Amino acid sequence: MRPVDYQPTLKWWGHTWRVIVVVAISGIGWAPRIDYQWTDHPWWFGLDLALGLVALVLVMRYRRTHPVLVATVTALMTAVSTTAGGPAALALVSLSTRRRWKEIVPQALLTIATMLTSEYVLRAPDEAPLTLLDWALFVVIAAFMVAWGMYIGSRRELLASWRARALLTEAEQAARVREAQSAERARIAREMHDVLAHRISAVSMYAGALAFRDDLSPAETKQTAQTIQETSHQALTELREVLGVLRDGPGDADPELPQATVVDLGELIEENRRTGMRIDVHVDVDVQVLPTVLGRTVYRCVQEALTNARKHAPASRVRVSVLGAPGRGVDIRVENPLSLAADHSPPESGFGLVGLAERVELAGGRQEHQTTGGDTFVLTVWLPWQS
Repeated sequence: MRPVDYQPTLKWWGHTWRVIVVVAISGIGWAPRIDYQWTDHPWWFGLDLALGLVALVLVMRYRRTHPVLVATVTALMTAVSTTAGGPAALALVSLSTRRRWKEIVPQALLTIATMLTSEYVLRAPDEAPLTLLDWALFVVIAAFMVAWGMYIGSRRELLASWRARALLTEAEQAARVREAQSAERARIAREMHDVLAHRISAVSMYAGALAFRDDLSPAETKQTAQTIQETSHQALTELREVLGVLRDGPGDADPELPQATVVDLGELIEENRRTGMRIDVHVDVDVQVLPTVLGRTVYRCVQEALTNARKHAPASRVRVSVLGAPGRGVDIRVENPLSLAADHSPPESGFGLVGLAERVELAGGRQEHQTTGGDTFVLTVWLPWQS
């Protein structure tokens, strides 16, 4: 990862506190020499201050675009300007965030050399001569600036890698969700294909009877025509439910028996009980007037809810409630205590629930799942039922 990839964009406060720190460092270094320069060498006072301002402008504007050049120029300025010390320190720290030793080592050595040079060139006559401890202190200061810059750079790169990883994970999750939604759409379309094939085959049979039977009475002919009309109307109604859903794949053209609907809930419950699940069921729906398409959706909702419960809490008791009436809609509620083996963590929303949500949305309903009381997972679905 290149340094430019993880350099943060600084806002006004980021620039402000850096300027404050730079000015403070320059002020601390310049304070012992202000009186001497002002009294004995006023031109030097002005030159020192001017070079410090130039160094500050260079660092604040160009330290990221030209880090090596800015660090070199500001370090050389410190040999004749004490006020350039603060900008030079910021330039070295900024350069070190790139963590390139071929840039850092020469700049660190240059910084130490210019600090030593400034002590001989800029010091006032009354200042004490340099000692070995002063030399060691200059080395420690340069090493500290390099270490601090490298720490900032490594931290920025780590945060950038976390952000990139999070974005990649989100993109992969979104792709899996879209895949699950597409699979559920294809599944719905396949079911509708099977149902339509069943109904159209019935229409074809009755139409064939009208075409080849000339011994039918007028009443029988009328009854057959009515049956064809009703069956065709049901087929068109169900086709309208999935209009716009695209699907592909081999085997889609093979007609099958009609898919399971709400009348098959009893068989579904018994099948799950045979696997060891404990299920309490309450169904209050008039299956005689419930539309076929809605009945299939209700069946799939309960089926997915039981699959989810069996996966995440196989030993828990599951309560299933299906209530509905024309005009009010169908309310489905499935709840189960969380498994003790899961450390009381809520069941993860898998792609089965994503597909179920897609099916419910296509049917014009809504789905919610949550944990209530801290230990019970509840899945609720509402489906519209026109009166």
